[in-house]
Amino acid sequence: MHQPHHDDSLINDDIAPVPVAKRTWSTRDIAALWVGMAVCIPTYSIASSLLGNGLTWWQAVLTVFLGNLIVLVPMTLNAHPGTAYGIPFPVLLRASFGTRGANVAAMLRGVVACGWFGIQTWVGGDAIYSTLGMMFGWDKPEAISWLGISGGQFACFMVFWAINVFFILKGMESIRWLEVLSAPFLLLVGVALMVWAVAKAGGFGPVFAGNSRALPVNEFLPVFGAGLTAMVGFWATLSLNIPDFSRYARSQKDQVLGQAIGLPPTMTLYSFIGIVVTGATVVIYGGDGIWNPVDVIGKIGSPWLSALALIALAIATLSTNIAANVVSPANDFSNLAPKHISFRTGGMITAVIGILMMPWKLYADPNGYIFTWLIGYSALLGPIAGIMIADYFVLRRRKLDVDELYRTNGIYRFTNGFSLAGLSAFLLSVSPNLPGFLVQIGALDAASVPDIFETLYRQAWFVGFGLGFVLFLAFRKVAPVKIHP
Repeated sequence: MHQPHHDDSLINDDIAPVPVAKRTWSTRDIAALWVGMAVCIPTYSIASSLLGNGLTWWQAVLTVFLGNLIVLVPMTLNAHPGTAYGIPFPVLLRASFGTRGANVAAMLRGVVACGWFGIQTWVGGDAIYSTLGMMFGWDKPEAISWLGISGGQFACFMVFWAINVFFILKGMESIRWLEVLSAPFLLLVGVALMVWAVAKAGGFGPVFAGNSRALPVNEFLPVFGAGLTAMVGFWATLSLNIPDFSRYARSQKDQVLGQAIGLPPTMTLYSFIGIVVTGATVVIYGGDGIWNPVDVIGKIGSPWLSALALIALAIATLSTNIAANVVSPANDFSNLAPKHISFRTGGMITAVIGILMMPWKLYADPNGYIFTWLIGYSALLGPIAGIMIADYFVLRRRKLDVDELYRTNGIYRFTNGFSLAGLSAFLLSVSPNLPGFLVQIGALDAASVPDIFETLYRQAWFVGFGLGFVLFLAFRKVAPVKIHP
Protein backbone atom coordinates (compact mmCIF):
# COMPACT_ATOMS: atom_id res chain seq x y z
CA MET A 1 0.00 0.00 0.00
CA HIS A 2 1.16 3.56 -0.65
CA GLN A 3 2.34 5.91 2.08
CA PRO A 4 0.12 8.77 3.32
CA HIS A 5 2.60 11.52 2.28
CA HIS A 6 2.07 10.66 -1.38
CA ASP A 7 -0.52 12.70 -3.29
CA ASP A 8 -3.60 10.61 -4.07
CA SER A 9 -3.88 12.17 -7.53
CA LEU A 10 -0.58 10.51 -8.53
CA ILE A 11 -0.82 7.03 -7.02
CA ASN A 12 -2.92 3.92 -6.61
CA ASP A 13 -1.98 0.37 -5.67
CA ASP A 14 -1.35 -0.61 -9.31
CA ILE A 15 1.25 2.08 -10.07
CA ALA A 16 2.79 2.30 -6.57
CA PRO A 17 6.37 0.94 -6.20
CA VAL A 18 6.51 -2.85 -5.98
CA PRO A 19 7.83 -3.85 -2.52
CA VAL A 20 11.15 -5.73 -2.55
CA ALA A 21 9.43 -8.82 -1.13
CA LYS A 22 7.20 -9.00 -4.23
CA ARG A 23 10.04 -8.67 -6.77
CA THR A 24 10.21 -12.39 -7.45
CA TRP A 25 10.66 -12.80 -11.22
CA SER A 26 13.78 -14.81 -12.04
CA THR A 27 15.89 -14.99 -15.20
CA ARG A 28 13.68 -17.88 -16.31
CA ASP A 29 10.50 -15.85 -15.82
CA ILE A 30 11.85 -12.88 -17.81
CA ALA A 31 13.17 -15.15 -20.59
CA ALA A 32 9.84 -17.02 -20.75
CA LEU A 33 8.02 -13.69 -20.92
CA TRP A 34 10.06 -12.78 -24.02
CA VAL A 35 9.64 -16.17 -25.68
CA GLY A 36 5.89 -15.90 -25.13
CA MET A 37 5.80 -12.38 -26.57
CA ALA A 38 8.18 -12.99 -29.50
CA VAL A 39 6.53 -16.19 -30.76
CA CYS A 40 3.57 -14.71 -32.61
CA ILE A 41 2.22 -14.32 -36.13
CA PRO A 42 3.49 -10.73 -36.65
CA THR A 43 7.05 -11.94 -35.83
CA TYR A 44 6.64 -14.65 -38.46
CA SER A 45 5.12 -12.19 -40.92
CA ILE A 46 7.62 -9.34 -40.70
CA ALA A 47 10.53 -11.46 -41.93
CA SER A 48 8.38 -12.94 -44.68
CA SER A 49 7.43 -9.45 -45.84
CA LEU A 50 11.10 -8.45 -45.93
CA LEU A 51 11.51 -11.11 -48.63
CA GLY A 52 8.72 -9.45 -50.58
CA ASN A 53 10.71 -6.19 -50.51
CA GLY A 54 13.68 -7.83 -52.19
CA LEU A 55 15.95 -9.14 -49.43
CA THR A 56 17.42 -12.66 -49.67
CA TRP A 57 16.55 -15.12 -46.93
CA TRP A 58 19.86 -14.65 -45.07
CA GLN A 59 19.67 -10.85 -45.37
CA ALA A 60 16.17 -10.94 -43.85
CA VAL A 61 17.37 -13.15 -40.96
CA LEU A 62 20.36 -10.85 -40.40
CA THR A 63 18.10 -7.79 -40.40
CA VAL A 64 15.87 -9.34 -37.75
CA PHE A 65 18.83 -10.38 -35.57
CA LEU A 66 20.57 -7.00 -35.79
CA GLY A 67 17.34 -5.10 -35.15
CA ASN A 68 16.68 -7.09 -31.99
CA LEU A 69 20.27 -6.80 -30.84
CA ILE A 70 20.00 -3.02 -31.23
CA VAL A 71 16.65 -2.71 -29.43
CA LEU A 72 17.98 -4.91 -26.60
CA VAL A 73 20.22 -2.00 -25.56
CA PRO A 74 17.49 0.56 -24.76
CA MET A 75 15.38 -2.35 -23.50
CA THR A 76 17.86 -3.32 -20.74
CA LEU A 77 18.75 0.32 -19.99
CA ASN A 78 15.13 1.40 -19.49
CA ALA A 79 14.49 -1.77 -17.48
CA HIS A 80 17.13 -0.70 -14.93
CA PRO A 81 15.06 1.90 -13.01
CA GLY A 82 12.10 -0.49 -12.92
CA THR A 83 14.19 -3.13 -11.16
CA ALA A 84 16.07 -0.61 -9.00
CA TYR A 85 13.02 1.26 -7.71
CA GLY A 86 10.01 -0.99 -8.45
CA ILE A 87 8.26 1.74 -10.46
CA PRO A 88 6.23 1.34 -13.69
CA PHE A 89 6.82 3.15 -17.00
CA PRO A 90 4.41 6.13 -16.61
CA VAL A 91 5.82 6.93 -13.16
CA LEU A 92 9.40 6.79 -14.49
CA LEU A 93 8.37 9.27 -17.21
CA ARG A 94 7.63 11.86 -14.52
CA ALA A 95 11.38 12.34 -14.00
CA SER A 96 11.96 13.47 -17.60
CA PHE A 97 8.55 14.86 -18.65
CA GLY A 98 7.06 16.10 -15.37
CA THR A 99 4.25 14.77 -13.20
CA ARG A 100 1.63 15.92 -15.74
CA GLY A 101 3.76 15.90 -18.89
CA ALA A 102 4.39 12.18 -18.34
CA ASN A 103 0.82 11.59 -19.50
CA VAL A 104 1.64 12.97 -22.96
CA ALA A 105 4.43 10.44 -23.57
CA ALA A 106 2.53 7.63 -21.82
CA MET A 107 -0.57 8.18 -23.97
CA LEU A 108 1.48 8.06 -27.19
CA ARG A 109 2.78 4.67 -26.06
CA GLY A 110 -0.68 3.63 -24.91
CA VAL A 111 -2.44 4.44 -28.20
CA VAL A 112 0.16 2.42 -30.14
CA ALA A 113 -0.47 -0.48 -27.75
CA CYS A 114 -4.21 -0.23 -28.43
CA GLY A 115 -3.48 -0.61 -32.15
CA TRP A 116 -1.24 -3.60 -31.47
CA PHE A 117 -3.85 -5.12 -29.16
CA GLY A 118 -6.38 -4.87 -31.97
CA ILE A 119 -3.98 -6.38 -34.57
CA GLN A 120 -3.10 -9.34 -32.36
CA THR A 121 -6.75 -9.89 -31.43
CA TRP A 122 -7.67 -9.87 -35.12
CA VAL A 123 -4.91 -12.40 -35.90
CA GLY A 124 -6.07 -14.70 -33.09
CA GLY A 125 -9.71 -14.38 -34.12
CA ASP A 126 -8.78 -15.13 -37.73
CA ALA A 127 -7.03 -18.31 -36.57
CA ILE A 128 -10.22 -19.37 -34.77
CA TYR A 129 -12.32 -18.57 -37.85
CA SER A 130 -10.01 -20.61 -40.11
CA THR A 131 -10.04 -23.50 -37.64
CA LEU A 132 -13.84 -23.65 -37.59
CA GLY A 133 -13.94 -23.31 -41.38
CA MET A 134 -11.69 -26.36 -41.82
CA MET A 135 -13.53 -28.41 -39.26
CA PHE A 136 -16.99 -27.68 -40.68
CA GLY A 137 -16.06 -27.06 -44.31
CA TRP A 138 -17.63 -23.67 -44.85
CA ASP A 139 -16.54 -21.17 -47.49
CA LYS A 140 -15.57 -17.63 -46.57
CA PRO A 141 -18.67 -15.44 -47.13
CA GLU A 142 -18.72 -11.95 -48.61
CA ALA A 143 -17.47 -9.13 -46.41
CA ILE A 144 -19.92 -6.62 -44.95
CA SER A 145 -19.15 -3.47 -46.98
CA TRP A 146 -18.88 -0.91 -44.17
CA LEU A 147 -16.99 -3.33 -41.90
CA GLY A 148 -14.54 -4.80 -44.40
CA ILE A 149 -14.86 -8.37 -43.01
CA SER A 150 -17.64 -10.95 -42.79
CA GLY A 151 -19.99 -11.36 -39.84
CA GLY A 152 -18.39 -14.72 -38.98
CA GLN A 153 -14.91 -13.20 -38.95
CA PHE A 154 -16.09 -10.39 -36.69
CA ALA A 155 -17.79 -12.88 -34.34
CA CYS A 156 -14.55 -14.91 -34.00
CA PHE A 157 -12.63 -11.67 -33.45
CA MET A 158 -14.97 -10.85 -30.57
CA VAL A 159 -14.67 -14.36 -29.08
CA PHE A 160 -10.87 -14.01 -29.01
CA TRP A 161 -11.30 -10.48 -27.64
CA ALA A 162 -13.35 -11.91 -24.75
CA ILE A 163 -10.60 -14.46 -23.94
CA ASN A 164 -8.09 -11.61 -23.74
CA VAL A 165 -10.41 -9.68 -21.44
CA PHE A 166 -10.55 -12.69 -19.09
CA PHE A 167 -6.78 -12.46 -18.51
CA ILE A 168 -6.94 -8.67 -18.18
CA LEU A 169 -9.41 -9.07 -15.33
CA LYS A 170 -7.26 -11.76 -13.68
CA GLY A 171 -4.25 -9.40 -13.39
CA MET A 172 -0.43 -9.59 -13.61
CA GLU A 173 0.23 -12.98 -11.96
CA SER A 174 -2.00 -14.80 -14.47
CA ILE A 175 0.02 -13.16 -17.26
CA ARG A 176 3.27 -14.46 -15.79
CA TRP A 177 1.97 -18.05 -15.67
CA LEU A 178 0.48 -17.84 -19.16
CA GLU A 179 3.94 -16.93 -20.54
CA VAL A 180 5.84 -19.61 -18.59
CA LEU A 181 3.47 -22.43 -19.58
CA SER A 182 3.00 -21.50 -23.24
CA ALA A 183 6.58 -20.61 -24.28
CA PRO A 184 8.08 -24.10 -24.90
CA PHE A 185 4.88 -25.39 -26.50
CA LEU A 186 4.77 -22.50 -28.96
CA LEU A 187 8.37 -22.97 -30.09
CA LEU A 188 7.72 -26.67 -30.67
CA VAL A 189 4.71 -25.94 -32.91
CA GLY A 190 6.74 -23.45 -34.96
CA VAL A 191 9.54 -25.94 -35.53
CA ALA A 192 6.98 -28.63 -36.48
CA LEU A 193 5.44 -26.30 -39.10
CA MET A 194 8.90 -25.65 -40.57
CA VAL A 195 9.72 -29.37 -40.73
CA TRP A 196 6.44 -30.04 -42.56
CA ALA A 197 7.07 -27.23 -45.07
CA VAL A 198 10.68 -28.24 -45.81
CA ALA A 199 9.72 -31.91 -46.26
CA LYS A 200 6.88 -30.94 -48.59
CA ALA A 201 9.19 -28.69 -50.64
CA GLY A 202 11.91 -31.35 -50.97
CA GLY A 203 14.52 -29.93 -48.57
CA PHE A 204 16.16 -26.59 -47.78
CA GLY A 205 17.87 -26.39 -51.18
CA PRO A 206 14.71 -25.75 -53.25
CA VAL A 207 13.35 -23.46 -50.51
CA PHE A 208 16.33 -21.10 -50.63
CA ALA A 209 17.10 -21.47 -54.34
CA GLY A 210 14.35 -19.10 -55.39
CA ASN A 211 15.46 -16.40 -52.96
CA SER A 212 19.22 -16.20 -53.29
CA ARG A 213 19.76 -13.34 -55.76
CA ALA A 214 20.89 -10.23 -53.89
CA LEU A 215 19.79 -6.71 -54.80
CA PRO A 216 22.41 -4.25 -56.10
CA VAL A 217 23.92 -2.20 -53.25
CA ASN A 218 22.09 1.01 -54.20
CA GLU A 219 18.74 -0.85 -54.00
CA PHE A 220 19.68 -3.01 -51.02
CA LEU A 221 20.64 -0.24 -48.58
CA PRO A 222 17.25 1.58 -48.53
CA VAL A 223 15.36 -1.71 -48.08
CA PHE A 224 17.79 -2.90 -45.40
CA GLY A 225 17.64 0.45 -43.57
CA ALA A 226 13.85 0.48 -43.59
CA GLY A 227 13.71 -3.18 -42.53
CA LEU A 228 16.12 -2.55 -39.66
CA THR A 229 14.08 0.44 -38.49
CA ALA A 230 10.86 -1.59 -38.72
CA MET A 231 12.47 -4.39 -36.72
CA VAL A 232 13.58 -1.96 -34.01
CA GLY A 233 10.14 -0.36 -34.22
CA PHE A 234 8.58 -3.79 -33.63
CA TRP A 235 9.75 -3.68 -29.99
CA ALA A 236 10.23 0.10 -29.66
CA THR A 237 7.02 -0.04 -27.66
CA LEU A 238 8.37 -2.50 -25.08
CA SER A 239 11.75 -0.74 -24.94
CA LEU A 240 9.84 2.13 -23.32
CA ASN A 241 7.50 0.35 -20.96
CA ILE A 242 9.80 -2.53 -19.98
CA PRO A 243 9.82 -1.13 -16.39
CA ASP A 244 6.22 -2.39 -16.18
CA PHE A 245 7.77 -5.89 -16.10
CA SER A 246 11.30 -5.35 -14.77
CA ARG A 247 9.80 -3.85 -11.58
CA TYR A 248 9.01 -7.47 -10.62
CA ALA A 249 12.55 -8.78 -11.31
CA ARG A 250 14.70 -10.02 -8.42
CA SER A 251 17.85 -8.27 -9.63
CA GLN A 252 19.46 -6.38 -12.52
CA LYS A 253 21.24 -9.59 -13.48
CA ASP A 254 17.90 -11.39 -13.82
CA GLN A 255 16.39 -8.72 -16.06
CA VAL A 256 19.47 -8.34 -18.30
CA LEU A 257 20.13 -12.08 -18.71
CA GLY A 258 16.45 -12.93 -19.08
CA GLN A 259 16.01 -10.39 -21.87
CA ALA A 260 19.26 -11.31 -23.65
CA ILE A 261 18.33 -15.01 -23.59
CA GLY A 262 14.66 -14.52 -24.48
CA LEU A 263 14.54 -11.72 -27.07
CA PRO A 264 17.12 -11.83 -29.94
CA PRO A 265 17.40 -15.65 -30.21
CA THR A 266 13.62 -16.21 -30.17
CA MET A 267 12.84 -13.43 -32.63
CA THR A 268 15.55 -14.66 -35.01
CA LEU A 269 14.48 -18.31 -34.79
CA TYR A 270 10.77 -17.62 -35.29
CA SER A 271 11.46 -15.18 -38.12
CA PHE A 272 13.67 -17.83 -39.74
CA ILE A 273 10.76 -20.26 -39.48
CA GLY A 274 8.55 -17.68 -41.21
CA ILE A 275 11.11 -17.21 -43.99
CA VAL A 276 11.55 -20.96 -44.54
CA VAL A 277 7.82 -21.69 -44.60
CA THR A 278 7.07 -18.73 -46.89
CA GLY A 279 9.88 -19.84 -49.23
CA ALA A 280 8.56 -23.40 -49.16
CA THR A 281 5.09 -22.24 -50.20
CA VAL A 282 6.61 -20.77 -53.39
CA VAL A 283 8.00 -24.22 -54.24
CA ILE A 284 4.88 -26.12 -53.19
CA TYR A 285 2.11 -23.85 -54.49
CA GLY A 286 3.86 -21.41 -56.85
CA GLY A 287 3.22 -17.67 -56.98
CA ASP A 288 4.81 -15.11 -54.64
CA GLY A 289 4.61 -17.19 -51.49
CA ILE A 290 2.08 -17.17 -48.64
CA TRP A 291 3.25 -14.87 -45.84
CA ASN A 292 0.29 -15.45 -43.47
CA PRO A 293 0.79 -18.69 -41.45
CA VAL A 294 -2.98 -19.02 -40.93
CA ASP A 295 -3.37 -19.44 -44.71
CA VAL A 296 -0.41 -21.86 -44.86
CA ILE A 297 -1.85 -24.06 -42.12
CA GLY A 298 -5.14 -24.13 -44.01
CA LYS A 299 -3.35 -25.95 -46.84
CA ILE A 300 -1.80 -28.75 -44.72
CA GLY A 301 -4.45 -31.20 -45.93
CA SER A 302 -5.56 -32.70 -42.62
CA PRO A 303 -8.41 -30.68 -41.10
CA TRP A 304 -7.74 -31.87 -37.56
CA LEU A 305 -3.98 -31.38 -37.76
CA SER A 306 -4.57 -27.93 -39.23
CA ALA A 307 -7.04 -27.15 -36.46
CA LEU A 308 -4.47 -28.17 -33.80
CA ALA A 309 -1.83 -25.92 -35.38
CA LEU A 310 -4.23 -22.99 -35.57
CA ILE A 311 -5.21 -23.40 -31.93
CA ALA A 312 -1.49 -23.25 -31.11
CA LEU A 313 -1.20 -20.01 -33.10
CA ALA A 314 -4.17 -18.59 -31.20
CA ILE A 315 -2.42 -19.40 -27.89
CA ALA A 316 0.78 -17.79 -29.22
CA THR A 317 -1.15 -14.67 -30.13
CA LEU A 318 -2.90 -14.58 -26.75
CA SER A 319 0.37 -14.84 -24.79
CA THR A 320 1.90 -12.01 -26.84
CA ASN A 321 -1.14 -9.79 -26.73
CA ILE A 322 -1.74 -9.84 -23.01
CA ALA A 323 1.87 -9.13 -22.04
CA ALA A 324 2.96 -6.78 -24.83
CA ASN A 325 -0.23 -4.83 -25.50
CA VAL A 326 -2.29 -4.71 -22.33
CA VAL A 327 0.07 -4.16 -19.39
CA SER A 328 1.49 -0.85 -20.67
CA PRO A 329 -1.71 0.95 -21.73
CA ALA A 330 -3.48 -0.33 -18.61
CA ASN A 331 -0.82 1.41 -16.50
CA ASP A 332 -0.75 4.42 -18.85
CA PHE A 333 -4.50 4.99 -18.59
CA SER A 334 -4.32 4.41 -14.83
CA ASN A 335 -1.64 7.12 -14.62
CA LEU A 336 -4.11 9.64 -16.14
CA ALA A 337 -6.39 9.45 -13.10
CA PRO A 338 -5.07 6.97 -10.49
CA LYS A 339 -7.98 7.62 -8.11
CA HIS A 340 -10.52 6.55 -10.74
CA ILE A 341 -8.74 4.18 -13.16
CA SER A 342 -7.25 0.90 -11.92
CA PHE A 343 -5.08 -1.53 -13.92
CA ARG A 344 -8.15 -3.57 -14.85
CA THR A 345 -10.15 -0.51 -15.89
CA GLY A 346 -7.20 0.69 -17.99
CA GLY A 347 -7.02 -2.75 -19.59
CA MET A 348 -10.70 -2.60 -20.52
CA ILE A 349 -10.26 0.86 -22.09
CA THR A 350 -7.44 -0.64 -24.19
CA ALA A 351 -9.64 -3.56 -25.25
CA VAL A 352 -12.49 -1.28 -26.39
CA ILE A 353 -10.20 1.07 -28.35
CA GLY A 354 -8.64 -2.03 -29.96
CA ILE A 355 -12.03 -2.85 -31.52
CA LEU A 356 -12.76 0.70 -32.68
CA MET A 357 -9.44 0.95 -34.58
CA MET A 358 -10.60 -1.78 -37.04
CA PRO A 359 -7.25 -3.59 -36.85
CA TRP A 360 -7.92 -5.90 -39.83
CA LYS A 361 -7.39 -2.85 -42.05
CA LEU A 362 -4.03 -2.04 -40.42
CA TYR A 363 -2.78 -5.59 -40.96
CA ALA A 364 -4.18 -6.23 -44.44
CA ASP A 365 -1.18 -4.99 -46.47
CA PRO A 366 2.29 -6.26 -45.48
CA ASN A 367 3.94 -3.27 -47.17
CA GLY A 368 1.79 -0.79 -45.26
CA TYR A 369 2.35 -2.86 -42.11
CA ILE A 370 6.10 -2.18 -42.27
CA PHE A 371 6.41 1.25 -43.86
CA THR A 372 3.34 2.97 -42.40
CA TRP A 373 2.55 1.23 -39.11
CA LEU A 374 5.90 -0.01 -37.71
CA ILE A 375 8.14 2.80 -38.98
CA GLY A 376 5.46 5.46 -38.44
CA TYR A 377 5.06 4.89 -34.73
CA SER A 378 8.80 4.30 -34.23
CA ALA A 379 9.19 7.97 -35.22
CA LEU A 380 7.19 8.84 -32.09
CA LEU A 381 8.71 6.33 -29.69
CA GLY A 382 12.42 6.71 -30.59
CA PRO A 383 12.64 10.26 -29.15
CA ILE A 384 10.93 9.18 -25.91
CA ALA A 385 13.49 6.37 -25.45
CA GLY A 386 16.39 8.79 -26.08
CA ILE A 387 15.02 11.32 -23.58
CA MET A 388 14.38 8.69 -20.87
CA ILE A 389 17.88 7.22 -21.13
CA ALA A 390 19.57 10.65 -21.24
CA ASP A 391 17.65 11.73 -18.14
CA TYR A 392 18.19 8.61 -16.04
CA PHE A 393 21.74 7.59 -16.94
CA VAL A 394 23.45 10.87 -17.88
CA LEU A 395 21.63 13.63 -16.01
CA ARG A 396 20.56 11.78 -12.85
CA ARG A 397 23.27 9.09 -12.84
CA ARG A 398 20.67 6.40 -11.95
CA LYS A 399 19.45 8.24 -8.84
CA LEU A 400 15.73 8.92 -8.39
CA ASP A 401 13.77 10.09 -5.36
CA VAL A 402 10.82 7.72 -5.49
CA ASP A 403 8.69 9.61 -2.96
CA GLU A 404 9.03 12.80 -5.02
CA LEU A 405 7.72 10.99 -8.12
CA TYR A 406 4.36 10.71 -6.33
CA ARG A 407 4.13 14.35 -5.19
CA THR A 408 2.39 17.07 -7.23
CA ASN A 409 4.61 19.84 -5.80
CA GLY A 410 7.87 17.88 -5.62
CA ILE A 411 11.08 18.25 -7.63
CA TYR A 412 9.54 16.55 -10.68
CA ARG A 413 6.81 19.18 -11.03
CA PHE A 414 9.00 21.46 -13.22
CA THR A 415 6.68 24.06 -14.91
CA ASN A 416 3.15 23.43 -13.63
CA GLY A 417 3.75 19.68 -13.94
CA PHE A 418 5.36 19.83 -17.41
CA SER A 419 9.03 19.47 -18.27
CA LEU A 420 9.52 21.98 -21.09
CA ALA A 421 12.94 20.46 -21.82
CA GLY A 422 11.44 16.98 -22.29
CA LEU A 423 8.44 18.09 -24.34
CA SER A 424 10.50 20.46 -26.54
CA ALA A 425 13.13 17.81 -27.19
CA PHE A 426 10.36 15.37 -28.14
CA LEU A 427 8.62 17.71 -30.60
CA LEU A 428 11.86 18.76 -32.29
CA SER A 429 12.99 15.13 -32.57
CA VAL A 430 9.77 14.01 -34.26
CA SER A 431 9.65 16.87 -36.79
CA PRO A 432 12.37 15.64 -39.24
CA ASN A 433 10.41 12.41 -39.75
CA LEU A 434 7.06 14.09 -40.35
CA PRO A 435 7.45 14.94 -44.09
CA GLY A 436 8.46 11.35 -44.93
CA PHE A 437 5.49 9.98 -42.99
CA LEU A 438 3.08 12.32 -44.81
CA VAL A 439 4.48 11.11 -48.14
CA GLN A 440 4.07 7.49 -47.02
CA ILE A 441 0.38 7.91 -46.19
CA GLY A 442 -0.26 9.93 -49.36
CA ALA A 443 -0.94 13.27 -47.65
CA LEU A 444 1.96 14.89 -49.54
CA ASP A 445 3.18 14.34 -53.08
CA ALA A 446 6.61 12.68 -53.07
CA ALA A 447 7.81 15.07 -55.79
CA SER A 448 7.22 18.04 -53.47
CA VAL A 449 9.41 16.67 -50.66
CA PRO A 450 13.24 16.54 -50.86
CA ASP A 451 14.60 12.97 -50.95
CA ILE A 452 16.48 13.51 -47.68
CA PHE A 453 13.20 13.47 -45.74
CA GLU A 454 12.19 10.08 -47.15
CA THR A 455 15.65 8.76 -46.27
CA LEU A 456 15.32 10.10 -42.72
CA TYR A 457 11.87 8.53 -42.38
CA ARG A 458 13.21 5.09 -43.24
CA GLN A 459 15.55 5.42 -40.24
CA ALA A 460 12.92 7.15 -38.11
CA TRP A 461 13.62 5.42 -34.78
CA PHE A 462 17.38 6.04 -34.96
CA VAL A 463 16.93 9.68 -36.01
CA GLY A 464 14.39 10.32 -33.26
CA PHE A 465 16.39 8.50 -30.56
CA GLY A 466 19.61 10.39 -31.32
CA LEU A 467 17.95 13.80 -31.53
CA GLY A 468 15.91 13.21 -28.38
CA PHE A 469 19.00 12.18 -26.41
CA VAL A 470 21.14 15.14 -27.52
CA LEU A 471 18.46 17.86 -27.46
CA PHE A 472 17.20 16.91 -24.00
CA LEU A 473 20.70 17.16 -22.49
CA ALA A 474 21.30 20.46 -24.34
CA PHE A 475 18.07 21.94 -22.95
CA ARG A 476 18.92 20.73 -19.46
CA LYS A 477 22.34 22.40 -19.79
CA VAL A 478 20.63 25.70 -20.60
CA ALA A 479 17.91 25.25 -17.97
CA PRO A 480 19.31 23.03 -15.19
CA VAL A 481 16.97 21.59 -12.59
CA LYS A 482 17.33 20.31 -9.04
CA ILE A 483 18.33 16.65 -9.35
CA HIS A 484 17.80 15.67 -5.70
CA PRO A 485 15.78 17.27 -2.88
